[in-house]
Amino acid sequence: MSFEFPELPYGYDALEPHIDAQTMELHYDKHHRGYFGKFTDALKGSDLEGKSLEDIFAEISGASGAIRNNGGGYFNHLVYWNCMGPSGGGAPTGALAQAIDGAFGSFDAFQTKMADAGMTRFGSGFAWLVVDDDRKLAVTSTPNQDNPLMDVADVQGQPILALDVWEHAYYLKYQNRRPDYIKSWWNVIDWKNVSRHFDEAMS
Repeated sequence: MSFEFPELPYGYDALEPHIDAQTMELHYDKHHRGYFGKFTDALKGSDLEGKSLEDIFAEISGASGAIRNNGGGYFNHLVYWNCMGPSGGGAPTGALAQAIDGAFGSFDAFQTKMADAGMTRFGSGFAWLVVDDDRKLAVTSTPNQDNPLMDVADVQGQPILALDVWEHAYYLKYQNRRPDYIKSWWNVIDWKNVSRHFDEAMS
């Protein structure tokens, strides 16, 4: 199975002032593209060549570090980019809003839990909203470029929202102020896309 490196779904400056254009360009064109290239190179000639991402992640504990780190970096950023947009912000509606209320008590409580997952992830990693194996919502975090589809994850499930807390996601604008970045990130979440991911995970 071959993989593609898709275009960013909006311009580098589309998320200003919350995420600056220079960070977006470096993050997408250098970091994400780098993960993609190293991932596809590492797959060549391996036992995992030709498999889907889901199948690769399901047995990632037996894979090389190059496949694990770069495959995660490739996939995680796809989720991250597609959870955001220039018309983002606000709160979810419909089935996703009801599911969030049911799982966490309220949208505010969910925001606190998600922010805490990002803040308490020591070093680099991601915070996630996932649909777990019981078809319920859960918040979790993973180190480095791991994700909840991997067999090594503490909490497994289908990711529908990703918060990147690697320093390269925010350092140019926020320096070491990760809380400020996370607070601002809520203003660019595209809840229509997150709802679409939720519907797909529940179908």
